[in-house]
Amino acid sequence: MKMHFCIPVSQQRSDALGGRYVLYSVYLDGFLFCRVRYSQLHDWNEQLRRVFGNCLPPFPPKYYLAMTTAMADERRNQLEQYLQNVTMDPNVLRSDVFVEFLKLAQLNTFDITPKKAYLDIFLPNEESINMEIITSDTAERVLEVASHKIGLCRELLGYFGLFLIRFGKEGKLSVVKKLADFELPYASLGNSEVEHCKVGLRKWYMDPSLDSTLMDCRAALDLLYMQAIQDIEKEWAKPTQAQRQKLEAFQKEDNQTKFLELAREVQHYGYLQLDPCTCDYPEPGSGVVLSVGNNEISCCITLPDSQTQDVIFQMSRVKCWQVTFLAFLLSSCLKKMISEKMVKLAAKNPEMQIEVPEQSKSKKYHIQQSQQKDYSSFLSRKSKIKIAKDDCVFGNIKEEDL
Repeated sequence: MKMHFCIPVSQQRSDALGGRYVLYSVYLDGFLFCRVRYSQLHDWNEQLRRVFGNCLPPFPPKYYLAMTTAMADERRNQLEQYLQNVTMDPNVLRSDVFVEFLKLAQLNTFDITPKKAYLDIFLPNEESINMEIITSDTAERVLEVASHKIGLCRELLGYFGLFLIRFGKEGKLSVVKKLADFELPYASLGNSEVEHCKVGLRKWYMDPSLDSTLMDCRAALDLLYMQAIQDIEKEWAKPTQAQRQKLEAFQKEDNQTKFLELAREVQHYGYLQLDPCTCDYPEPGSGVVLSVGNNEISCCITLPDSQTQDVIFQMSRVKCWQVTFLAFLLSSCLKKMISEKMVKLAAKNPEMQIEVPEQSKSKKYHIQQSQQKDYSSFLSRKSKIKIAKDDCVFGNIKEEDL
């Protein structure tokens, strides 16, 4: 599936010889990722083609004459489409040519020199792992080192991820975004757009039944236990009074296994709760809190007259969705649920073939090529938004903080 790359803006700059060039601001999941020139992207594409041949998407052609405004906009859109399409191939995503170019682009954009530094990785119990890293270390590398420090089995790395997390007033927790494997956590924290954020380690799957895969690893069990407690304390998961009493008893006994077995029966266990936003369903101006997980989107809607209404949309009803400039985290969760569903289908049907790198880099699943679909349609600028009524599940969300 496509990654959420976009190029909403570009700037004309002058080089040392007085010539002019265009600098493109590349955003990933709504945040500035890097700034690059067309010539740099062109050279990168040539390197990728030497490795992967003609399986890459078409790259925007060179212009040998001065570009008009219309031509400049067309090139920007074409570069945006190229970045989205080239990331659909998992082999490209894992290649050294792909990763090394984007590492250098991030370092140059944020004026970072590769050197030793210290980084705190926060656990769900809000304790942290203090790590010595290189500023050019990717999220994948940092996750590997952090997991080694806490004794997490290497084959279970694909079930966890690094996230940018904002801790607000009164202990409020907000997941801002998941860091892609090739992102540099040190650079991401230095981005002025993500002030007051920390790098946190959390599980990264939306199907609560996958907990059973991790229970034999002590470090994984500890992480699941800490996150379950945190989610209940933050009221992301909503136990009944009877469930809460039993959970507190298991917690006093430090019986993690029994605690998690019961926690899986709790409403919204394992869901990711997004920041409050507004929507036009069932009435314009309605406030809504979305919780995403277990193949559904749960909406707690506050109507303009302050009445509340709970609405649940099953993923089986979602045929596609369109991503506006801010709803990236929601889209990432939807894509994750689809990939997990396809893995389950592959397990039931050995003739299917699919590779799902997010779940576990050591596993390959198979599915016929004709069944692979890109369910998300990325819209980089709101002026381009056109939503078909038949495809709209719960109206047009105004994603103020997603």
